[in-house]
Amino acid sequence: MARSTAPRWLLLIHQLPPSPAYVRVKTARQLQKIGAVAVKSSVYVLPNTEAARESFEWLAKEIAAAGGEATLCESSFVGGTSNEAIEASFHAARRRDYDAVGVEARAALRSLGRAARLTDEKRATGEAALARLRRRLAETVDIDFFGAPGREAVAALVAQLERRLVSPAAAAPAKPVERPRPRGALWVTRRGVHVDRIASAWLIRRFIDRTARFKLVRPKGYRPARGELRFDMFEAEYTHVGELCTFEVLARTFAVTDPAVRAIGEVVHDIDVRDGKYGRAETAGVERLINGLALTQRDDRTRLTLGGRLFDALHEAWKRKAS
Repeated sequence: MARSTAPRWLLLIHQLPPSPAYVRVKTARQLQKIGAVAVKSSVYVLPNTEAARESFEWLAKEIAAAGGEATLCESSFVGGTSNEAIEASFHAARRRDYDAVGVEARAALRSLGRAARLTDEKRATGEAALARLRRRLAETVDIDFFGAPGREAVAALVAQLERRLVSPAAAAPAKPVERPRPRGALWVTRRGVHVDRIASAWLIRRFIDRTARFKLVRPKGYRPARGELRFDMFEAEYTHVGELCTFEVLARTFAVTDPAVRAIGEVVHDIDVRDGKYGRAETAGVERLINGLALTQRDDRTRLTLGGRLFDALHEAWKRKAS
């Protein structure tokens, strides 16, 4: 007999009183703060964890105290809305949060300018922005339950702002130093792979370490073993540097100068960093394909395999175009 497993999700189904109006605003803010996403109107979902249950129970009491009604239940989705679609909704919500922090970080960097010395006013403004960005990034990471893309890019921008407040020379990303290429290394990245990790894994196996092995882990609290090489993870050996995505950092570090790889890097950059830097016509189509892959394939290794075939095809197309 198959062993039963706990439902994946917690649902909060609520009905708010028509007045006072502030209850609706307060509830919406609290749902956003704990990282819940809407399944339907007045139905919100969180992963089925003790912390999520505590958050929903507390909010349910608040709603009841204000004269509304709230029901908490466990659920797994088997038809209509799929578990994968719910997870994608969490990715999209956290991606929006990371994007908002990234916009503010870039604005803070621009406001400091490139002068050799910062005025006291600019330094004070920059330090206030840095403290605010650190707090917002930490708050977003706390509710990023499925490792949404965008964290590494924003963390790199915040680190760049911190360096800029120390010295103007540190404002620009440090140039990666070319390193010898590994052989048969164990490359580690976080689960829930998306465009930068899929493309980076393809780049590693195709151009950097042809006998590479890959390990996919939960990022929180992970401690690498000796010899492991992490990529596209917080504090990894290879991850975002300033405005560069992980794919670009790997290509520069290992001197992969293939023009078709550079074109792929520009597409990956615009999808992952979302700054519209290169504006290639192919970017929107590649993004739709990667999003579809993430929605239909829950298994990370399947995503890496199918994504690798996609980047093989793109590489061949650009290589022939250039010849």
